[in-house]
Amino acid sequence: MKKGKLYGIGVGPGDSKLMTVKAVELLQSADMIITPKTEKKDGSVAFHIASPYIPETAEILPMVFQMNTDMAAVERQWEENRKIITEKLDEGKNLVFLTLGDPMLYSTYMYIFRAFEGTEYEAETIPGIPAFLGIASYIGMPVAEWEENVLIIPATASPEKIDQALAAADHAVIMKVYKNWGYIQSELRKHHMIKKAVMVSRAGLPDEIIQRDLDSLPADYKPNYLSTILTKRDDL
Repeated sequence: MKKGKLYGIGVGPGDSKLMTVKAVELLQSADMIITPKTEKKDGSVAFHIASPYIPETAEILPMVFQMNTDMAAVERQWEENRKIITEKLDEGKNLVFLTLGDPMLYSTYMYIFRAFEGTEYEAETIPGIPAFLGIASYIGMPVAEWEENVLIIPATASPEKIDQALAAADHAVIMKVYKNWGYIQSELRKHHMIKKAVMVSRAGLPDEIIQRDLDSLPADYKPNYLSTILTKRDDL
């Protein structure tokens, strides 16, 4: 039996209409749609975004990817998911793995992509609009111009790495800010990047939140899981 093919598809920042034509075509012809989740109780935002294009005949496979400090448990979960995907590919099914934004930027899909890289199984990655580029268009804020540099960093990085990176950046994109908001706020102040900072949560979704006065937010504020900050130096 001919083996199936795995497609990693970026669904973009939130608006279903921003998905690419190629992504939509593959969704409509896929045998199975894999919807990654961080916890068993959570729904899949990526599935919600892609749902207008998913046919009723497609089989939906929710797949949990734990994100915690117990790396042994995480690796067991990833290995279990790899086995499940392998079984479906061996059955000749074409699988679509959905991911927010772009599959090659801070995406769960990369773990699966690496697991099948160089094996007998074929995988193809379909790019999507990264959330921060969607946000930049929504709020009318260029990510970088002329010879300005731009930093992309997750708030989950070490304090030392964040501090050094912001010190050298003209513009910054800070992702996953739900984790360390208080520290990120203090760093933005320290590096004179808070006046022009904008935080967008759940970009492109019906409950999108845009916050511009980040200096006034309390240090114990809890941003939504899907929150990203775009900023630049006060003198730019």
